[in-house]
Amino acid sequence: MAETLGVESRAGYYDTAGALRDMVQNHLLQLLCLVAMEPPESMAPDSVRDEKLKVLKALRPMSAEMVERNTVRGQYRAGASAGGAVKGYLEELGRDDSSTETFVAAKVDIENWRWANVPFYLRTGKRLAARVSEITIQFKDLPHSIFLPDAGRIAANKLVIRLQPDEGVKMQVMIKDPGPGSMRLREVPLDMTFAEAFSSRHPDAYERLIMDMIRGNQTLFMRRDEVEAAWKWIDPILEHWSQIKEAPKPYTSGTWGPSASIALIERDGRTWHDETY
Repeated sequence: MAETLGVESRAGYYDTAGALRDMVQNHLLQLLCLVAMEPPESMAPDSVRDEKLKVLKALRPMSAEMVERNTVRGQYRAGASAGGAVKGYLEELGRDDSSTETFVAAKVDIENWRWANVPFYLRTGKRLAARVSEITIQFKDLPHSIFLPDAGRIAANKLVIRLQPDEGVKMQVMIKDPGPGSMRLREVPLDMTFAEAFSSRHPDAYERLIMDMIRGNQTLFMRRDEVEAAWKWIDPILEHWSQIKEAPKPYTSGTWGPSASIALIERDGRTWHDETY
């Protein structure tokens, strides 16, 4: 989840929370659960929430060493965003220093049979290069290519679920470039955008939640045991950050966050899905 907005008038509140509490503990962990959970036995709210709870309980606990290796926190500085110059976090806060993070990236492991050794990368921040919420599922590389080297690079397929803006689903796949001659491979998108596929208006995220609340549908709301399980995983990260007293890594507004967040994923031979923004 990425925002181009800063904290602005919310600075006083935000400085008591930070990105980990404000976004990761609830929003990002809920998206992680929806991606990783097993199929529920029905669409009944508690059936869905039971499966989400299993994912939260299977999260590998973050030791102090893992927090240092697998998490990055940052704080935005002055820069350019949304076509104009913007202030840094401390300027908006009106203080000379703050250890509150406006950006978090983390590598997460789920310890169960389905997801053993499959890394999940979470990232959220304010004053980033674009405002977007999406889930990117990277498929495995081919173990062996039957094509000659001059056919081109074969990229693994990628499924992108866009939550906002421009809600939709996109699949990046490899195809043969049509036409005569030798084999030429290209990566192309199969794109379904809600605005183009459906003529009727569809509600935004918060409108949907309000309607669910009015109807008494609790499916998308966290149950008490879900909240407790999420905080049980989050608390050791907060505790270690408070103990080391290390300032969040600075990043310029209008970028994709601290360079350390790029190193976090690229040391595993992967990269963030930024190329379309």
